[in-house]
Amino acid sequence: MRTHISMIAAPAAAMTLIKGALLASMLLAFAPATFAADVPSKGTTPYVTHFIFRPVQTIDVADLGTATLLEAVGTTENMKGEAMLDKMSARCTALSVDSGAKKYIDGACVLADADGDKIFSTFDTRDLDKSQPELDCGTHIITGGTGKYAGITGSEPFDCVTMPNLAGAGGYTAMDIPHNTSWEIKK
Repeated sequence: MRTHISMIAAPAAAMTLIKGALLASMLLAFAPATFAADVPSKGTTPYVTHFIFRPVQTIDVADLGTATLLEAVGTTENMKGEAMLDKMSARCTALSVDSGAKKYIDGACVLADADGDKIFSTFDTRDLDKSQPELDCGTHIITGGTGKYAGITGSEPFDCVTMPNLAGAGGYTAMDIPHNTSWEIKK
């Protein structure tokens, strides 16, 4: 009797494993497409990046000017509670210039989500979107992305909300940067 059950149970167990493997491979095959479908092809998204700025190098000539290379790191928070541009890591490199009438910060940023997909942008604090006067600190231009963000472009006017400086040495500063992003993904 045991032999008979073993012969029946072995093919059934093998069949269960095969069905499970097929189901898992189907889920993996369709998972990226399903998640990519969760990212709309275009939209407007308000979000805030909570940044810490670290001065990397400074050129300071008394009475003439200062140029400071900055690294900024932080995380994003979607203000509508949506998934787009929420809980992403942010890393930027910027050049801050203060010389006579010239006072500006230019740079580039990359946002990365939990899947490792990225959005790349450049920014300029002299480029202001007059249609959104409350966002009077500059504009990011989204130039592209990877993974689910491949083909993304857009414009992100932003504001600068100064936070208290970080305690300790090093000249670290903090800032919240509210954005109002209009974006589109063209596949």
